[in-house]
Amino acid sequence: MRVFQVEDAWSMENVRINTRPEPEPRSGQVRLRMKASALNYRDLLVPLRGYGSRMKALPLIMLSDGLGIVESVGEGVSNLSIGDRVCPLFFQSWISGEPNKKRLSLSLGCELDGTMAELMVLPEEGVALAPEHLDDMAAASLPSAAVTAWRALVTEGRVKPGDTVLVQGTGGVSLFALQFAKLLGAFVIVTSSSDEKLARVRAMGADETINYRKVPEWGKRARDIAGKDGVDHIVEVGGQATLPQSLRAVRAGGTISMIGVLSGGIMDVPLGPIVTRHVRLQGITVGSRDDFVAMAAAIARHQLHPVIDQVFAFEELHAALDRLSSGRHFGKICIAH
Repeated sequence: MRVFQVEDAWSMENVRINTRPEPEPRSGQVRLRMKASALNYRDLLVPLRGYGSRMKALPLIMLSDGLGIVESVGEGVSNLSIGDRVCPLFFQSWISGEPNKKRLSLSLGCELDGTMAELMVLPEEGVALAPEHLDDMAAASLPSAAVTAWRALVTEGRVKPGDTVLVQGTGGVSLFALQFAKLLGAFVIVTSSSDEKLARVRAMGADETINYRKVPEWGKRARDIAGKDGVDHIVEVGGQATLPQSLRAVRAGGTISMIGVLSGGIMDVPLGPIVTRHVRLQGITVGSRDDFVAMAAAIARHQLHPVIDQVFAFEELHAALDRLSSGRHFGKICIAH
């Protein structure tokens, strides 16, 4: 079978197509014929060994997100049938419950081989049914970005109707957060440096938008828009450069879901306001199988559709990664197998 993997040494130049023997499912496992994969920001770091010694020894098959068809099952598999459309789950070791070291220890495309393969063999509990109304590309986009947004706003954030949610940017997590926040009945503010992208999120239902290049003190502007004491919940994907403004925007007792560090990973902000204003700074790293199942049910019930930026052929992984690194994308970048 064909695979797209990092081999020989850690570098983007060593991400290549190769072949591996076809895997066979053992007891409790299913074999998937992969139909699609999707990219996340972490996929730019993986070839550079950006997650350090925890990563699987080379060769490592790329990407964590995908959609496959159950092609065969091992003995003892009881909840899946041949022909089922399923998504491999980001964390193969986090089925339910709260995060701990063990549950966060086995992710696809890092500690384990990822989805850029024609076939995958995984435990039955390591996959979950995809929403039936979604095509392969849309379903492939769910396991990381969508679950991250769901965990931030629903599982951890407990956003309720009437809350104000601020979403930074228009990447995969951010657009899912916009969709879920509107589903929950929240008032949503979106920031971006692109007026064109801001027009697109308004068409998706964003209530207010802020161009942070035109309004550098966007935290104050967001606080004014929210009224009362400020924003209830902020989806923080920037990190070092954006966290000071997020702290200006958030209300006393509000939550900042720390999801990404796209602008830098050093925390250089006054800590006093976090303490004196009782702000909750919550780290989010994707979520559990239970999170995926609950999210998929909500997506199906409300007939939500992920935003797909562009679809590349299997052989075009490098072009897809270039598109991702450019920052020009709006929504998810996918790979057709």
